[in-house]
Order: sequence, then C-alpha cells, then structure tokens
Amino acid sequence: MKLIIAVIQDKDSNRLSNALIKEGFRATKLASTGGFLRAGNTTFLIGIEDERVQQVLDVIRANCKIRDQLVTPVSPVSGAADSYIPFPVEVQVGGAAVFVLPVERFEHF
Repeated sequence: MKLIIAVIQDKDSNRLSNALIKEGFRATKLASTGGFLRAGNTTFLIGIEDERVQQVLDVIRANCKIRDQLVTPVSPVSGAADSYIPFPVEVQVGGAAVFVLPVERFEHF
C-alpha cells in the first residue's frame, strides 16, 4: 500500500476532487498555504494499493495544469531590500507536487 500526498493549487482542487471520485478513488483534502507565493493550496492524502498508484498519478496529471501568473513579490521585512524586486514578475504556478510513500500498516475503524 502507498500514501500519495499531492499538493495542488486551489484552482485545480474541485476538478481533481471530482475526477478522483469519478474514478473511484477516495481522498482526504486539507487546506494548505504555499511558502513561496503564500497562496492557497489543497493537499490531497490518498491511500491506494501499489498496483493502482499509476492510475491515481494519471488522474492528477490530467487535472492539475501549470500556468503562468503575474505576482508581486512580498517586500522584505528583515533588511534584504537590495534583492527586492518591486514590480510584478511572471512565474509558473499550478501543477502538482506529488509524494508517494510506502505505508507499513493501515487500519480502518
């Protein structure tokens, strides 16, 4: 058994959730916040049998897209003003950061 942890942008959350349900996968959704953009994310926890991991990864890949977005960097608080860029910068957001971990034991009560 594996535990898939998928951190995705909030904009993709409902689409991924619906796709997982449609394919018969159960998931737990947690609200989370990214450290770089300080924007809302959703973290999915998905317990799955080893042989079905690739199916889950395919659903995540199909529903979480990378896109370009203009962001204004947060001004520095602790004196690092020499590296601060005061105008919007285009960055890639979205997609998914996915971790697949082995599960030593699973109990359901």
